[in-house]
Amino acid sequence: MRSLLYVRNSKRLLVLIVWGFLAGSTLDAQFGLITREEALASVFPEATVAAERIFLTDEQAERIETIARVELNAKLYARYIASRSGVVVGRAYVDTHQVRTKKQSLLVSLDASGRVQRIDVTVFLEPPEYIAGPSWMRQFHDKPLDGDLAIQRAIRPIAGATLTAHAVNQAVRRVMAMDQVLTAELEGPP
Repeated sequence: MRSLLYVRNSKRLLVLIVWGFLAGSTLDAQFGLITREEALASVFPEATVAAERIFLTDEQAERIETIARVELNAKLYARYIASRSGVVVGRAYVDTHQVRTKKQSLLVSLDASGRVQRIDVTVFLEPPEYIAGPSWMRQFHDKPLDGDLAIQRAIRPIAGATLTAHAVNQAVRRVMAMDQVLTAELEGPP
């Protein structure tokens, strides 16, 4: 009798383990979470990518906030510079921020002129139904950083995920402004 109970419980445990494994894999695939390395290789194919840590000065942070019209969450950011044959073809920045009560990390990839090429969600800790999909993210592609780069203007909202939409919009504005400030400093005065 005891061995029969043990077998039944073992089968249930095995079923639960397999179900949990499959559910976890499905969630990752379903919501398109991607590693930074995969995203960078996809957006900058055949490019050499150099990773940097950017620690913003108070002056840089102030200029970025003025240009972006949103607050910075931190002064330390990860930046990736992609180049082919010694020519910079783009840059990507990681922006980690709070959506509602939990964090989201985006890898915002820009072309050499500073326009959005692609946005990848690398971390999303809110419930999965609130994640912004790739088709919604494509609205930001090739748009300039101006007053129209906002929800209800050039960017349409996400029904049921208003906080996510605003968090992504603010992150893109921060990254584009940061890129403008840092690139201008590298190029020097005209």
